[in-house]
Amino acid sequence: MGEHGTVADDVRSNDVRSDDIPLADMRLDDLRLTVDELAARAGVTVRTVRFYGTKGLLPPPELGPRRVGLYGAAHLDRLGLIEELQRQGLTLAAIERYLARLPEDSTPLDLAIHRALVASWTPEAVEELERAQLERRAGRGLSEEQVERLAAMGALERTGDPDVFRVDPGLLPLGVRILDVPIPLETLLAARAVVLEHSRATAQELQRLFRETVWKPYRESAPAPEELARMKALTDHIQPMAAQALVTAFQRSLREELGEAVRDTAPPE
Repeated sequence: MGEHGTVADDVRSNDVRSDDIPLADMRLDDLRLTVDELAARAGVTVRTVRFYGTKGLLPPPELGPRRVGLYGAAHLDRLGLIEELQRQGLTLAAIERYLARLPEDSTPLDLAIHRALVASWTPEAVEELERAQLERRAGRGLSEEQVERLAAMGALERTGDPDVFRVDPGLLPLGVRILDVPIPLETLLAARAVVLEHSRATAQELQRLFRETVWKPYRESAPAPEELARMKALTDHIQPMAAQALVTAFQRSLREELGEAVRDTAPPE
């Protein structure tokens, strides 16, 4: 596979998914998963996990008892982000550049936010999961109230079968993290609408800007065919940089706004 290759189809289809791993409810910060459990939680194959590891996209696991490799929350969220960037159409080389630009102190929650925001800019990629599969992917049992909260966040939709759900793999991990935060349902709905509206508007404006100020003048200059191909290849480099810049700017702005809100509501000393 060359620098611009993607994960081969047989990596995704010819390996058995680890859906028979027992469900274990635990704090995300305390996660210690075998490679089979990590694959089941992420909804990929063991072979895919190992492939990303050999390419340097996924850090090596810690060695546990009997030298069994154990993966934590950071591995789970990084794997989810890699998968989301793959769905967006980024090459392995572009994904590597994207990951290399992440701040060194990025937490698992930071990675989950990156994945959720990237997912909101990409074409819909929905999976149908039975309840047992959904709970295994979430890493916990889910009450009806929690399912409703996940639906409000756009992480899943109900179907005609009460035990089958249409799941957004990009939003589910972040939704699960927010389940235990005491946020009213109407606030979750409003927040989701705001994020979708502004992220799509930003993506459209960036596309318009690139088309009118870069691509159109370049096409009008009648470039040679090889130059045209080189310009198209350049978009592979621009896309991950633009996505990462937007996500990072959003996180920074959100932290600043939340910090100001906390300071404004804090009682005087």
